[in-house]
Amino acid sequence: MLRITKQADYGIVLLTRMAADPERLFTASGLAAEAGLPHPIVSKVLKLLVRGGVLSSHRGVKGGYTLDRSAEEITVFDIVTVLEGPIAITECIDDSPSECSQEPHCPVRGNWQRINRAIQLALEDITLAEMTRASAPRLVTLGETPKTRDAELL
Repeated sequence: MLRITKQADYGIVLLTRMAADPERLFTASGLAAEAGLPHPIVSKVLKLLVRGGVLSSHRGVKGGYTLDRSAEEITVFDIVTVLEGPIAITECIDDSPSECSQEPHCPVRGNWQRINRAIQLALEDITLAEMTRASAPRLVTLGETPKTRDAELL
């Protein structure tokens, strides 16, 4: 089964909460309480998101965290890659050497790369702003380009 980790899931939950009130400074403890998540995990996720350029950290007694960019500029792809690293559904996705003994003569390697790219494009096409909506009618359809989808929505 293909799944994102709890860390990425929690990151998206926290960021959607922050995107709903972009002018507010959020604390780790406040976000943990609002989201019903353990404080240590929330702190870890927030630090990773700051390091990855998704959040800004403000120090001091009245400090906290804010989005580094608008919710329309942050994609699900940005969030997942900051929290999990490059998206790869098999070891042989990128050009780096893998530990797979079948790689030199694998007949489906190129197809796995196509699938990985389709997942990447789909995640790049969904913004944090879209994730804040209670129920979007359709976030993405595979094989569709953003231009054709946007034209249909108008």
